[in-house]
Amino acid sequence: MIIVSYDIKDDKVRNAFAKLLQKQGAIRLQFSVYEVHNTKRIIENLKITIKNFSKHFTPADSVILFDIDSSHLIKFGNAIHRDKDIVFF
Repeated sequence: MIIVSYDIKDDKVRNAFAKLLQKQGAIRLQFSVYEVHNTKRIIENLKITIKNFSKHFTPADSVILFDIDSSHLIKFGNAIHRDKDIVFF
């Protein structure tokens, strides 16, 4: 699993980057923080996609990928519900 955190100044680039992450199966945890659970191959492909997308970044923009062992991830509040299916009747 990886956590993707970003700070991108331009709205258009930021929105395009968020859509790119969502298309790759990333789950939004916060406005600019995503969680990606997938195979190593898919995650490596995502890293390459992000690297290719980085041509749109300015020197002020930043993207950080955190490689996380999910057994060491602790969540509180609304974030804990993202790991479980919630069904309302």
